[in-house]
Amino acid sequence: MGKVKATGPLSRRPDNSAFKQQRLPAWSPALSAHTLLPLFYGIAVLCMLLGVWLLVTVQNTHEIKVDYTSLGACESCYELRKYRENSTKLCSCQVEFEISENLTGDVFIYYGLINFHQNLRLYMDSRDDTQMVGRKKNLKAPSSYCTPFDKVDGVPIAPCGAIANSKFNDSFSLQYHGPGAPPTPIPLFRKGISWYTDENVKFRNPSTNDTFSLAQAFEGTARPVYWQKPVYELDPADPNNNGFINEDLIVWMREAAFPNFKKLYGVLNRSRAPFKQGLPAGTYSINIDYNFPVEYFRGRKELVVSTVTWFGGKNHFLPIAYLVTGGLVLITAAALTAVYLKVGKEGKNMKEL
Repeated sequence: MGKVKATGPLSRRPDNSAFKQQRLPAWSPALSAHTLLPLFYGIAVLCMLLGVWLLVTVQNTHEIKVDYTSLGACESCYELRKYRENSTKLCSCQVEFEISENLTGDVFIYYGLINFHQNLRLYMDSRDDTQMVGRKKNLKAPSSYCTPFDKVDGVPIAPCGAIANSKFNDSFSLQYHGPGAPPTPIPLFRKGISWYTDENVKFRNPSTNDTFSLAQAFEGTARPVYWQKPVYELDPADPNNNGFINEDLIVWMREAAFPNFKKLYGVLNRSRAPFKQGLPAGTYSINIDYNFPVEYFRGRKELVVSTVTWFGGKNHFLPIAYLVTGGLVLITAAALTAVYLKVGKEGKNMKEL
């Protein structure tokens, strides 16, 4: 026989346990000026000390920005890229800049864009993540989210979508002009610049083998409209850095949260002289393959040379946030102290009367 269900006025009463009868031990602090005011002052001092410490750390980070959008010889390339019909024409230029003091330790090279909004919802949705893991079905039939960058003349685009189509495609080579010496090329590590999870989880190439090349795997697809190379030829110097696992592509596909941003391009290779300690002070030049147009969105382009600390690159947001928070808490604590002293004095006078 089944268990008989209890009935009656007490059938739905909770169990007689400490948890269900709300008898668990609890702490109900008696808040007073003597306990709260020291806490406020302690939080204010802690925030301000952290802010000063982080600010000093940030100040020890060196960062040089070179806006080359229309600088010097790059002005002709800037004018050329104003018109879409010139998108396949090659244009190169050279820009010089100075580093006033030695940049010791690891040095990172970034490219930066100003007024480029990667955080628009429609732009962020315009991609096919299933295609980017190398599924052949999506190579031939891209997601509808990629429209209108899904096909060109009826041929599916790989990689599809607005994000991939707008990939930053300027390239740089840097030289150091040492005193009394010919220009020295600056060696850069161009691998290892993307997130590990992106490179090994989110992006995969279609299956290949010794007799089936990457170009054959992408056969029947077209390159994005404004690209100058197909996806399987992005890095001719390194066969293992092509297709959807190209690290420049992976870095670009991780959208930036703000309209002004920088993304990693390379890391200084310190295995050769005179760069074993970092970048020495002096004159440098950048040879630029100028491809990315910025006239359409009234933007700017820049190359950023930066050192880093445990805190990261040069960013004043967090130290300023700590200093402002500490200042506000200190002002609040001072105001509460003044109110407490005034009320306490008035209460004392009332007792004397």
